[in-house]
Amino acid sequence: LTSSATSVLANRLSPGRHPPYQANRPPLPPTRQLFYTSVVMDVVAVALSFLITPWFAAGILLYILASRAYSYRGIRLKKYPFTGYLVVVLCQGALVFILTYHGSSQGHELYVPVWGVVAAAGLIGGYYPLTQIYQHKEDEADGVRTISYVLGKRGTFVFCAVVFTISTLAMFILFRQEDQPWLFYLFILCMGPMVWFFIQWMMKVWKNEEQANFKNSLKMNILAAVCTTVCFLVMIVNKSL
Repeated sequence: LTSSATSVLANRLSPGRHPPYQANRPPLPPTRQLFYTSVVMDVVAVALSFLITPWFAAGILLYILASRAYSYRGIRLKKYPFTGYLVVVLCQGALVFILTYHGSSQGHELYVPVWGVVAAAGLIGGYYPLTQIYQHKEDEADGVRTISYVLGKRGTFVFCAVVFTISTLAMFILFRQEDQPWLFYLFILCMGPMVWFFIQWMMKVWKNEEQANFKNSLKMNILAAVCTTVCFLVMIVNKSL
């Protein structure tokens, strides 16, 4: 939680354009106190991670450094469409899964199921470009070329559909290997509302690209968060019974 919060603060500390939905209410300029807060939280995150294992602490440090490199204007990986995308997918998807699996397993195993890593990376990679789809003009004006900008609005939907399909296939293989196929069907059931909204939104954008706006992107993000949270909460409760 602490390292995730610092990544948000790091992005907030990076000066630049204000998103369209904040155009009439620009946020207050970043302060030195905000910078110090983010540094303190970074240190706390790494220090607490050592209570788990040194490997876990190293992973958290890598996550923090990647987040800073993504937003810091001196490096700013986010302006490179494919590099920035891979950083997000590998760190917020694959790395977070690896650290969670390692930190919560008995004996803090170093073994991590490969298909679980692929699925986690795909779940992030399948929705992240949709968070960029409404701000192509603002990104271009700020010198940023996101993967959504390169793909275009229609291409973004096609790309996300392909990545999410790969992630779903990885989930199927993972649960089949663990002899728990019903968990895969639970995943499909929980993801149903999100997939339905995605298809409806894509059809609207195909007819009118103005529908690729912040409001619909926010709805998609909220729905995706609720669906995945419900799914994995049910899995956790079932395992504890």
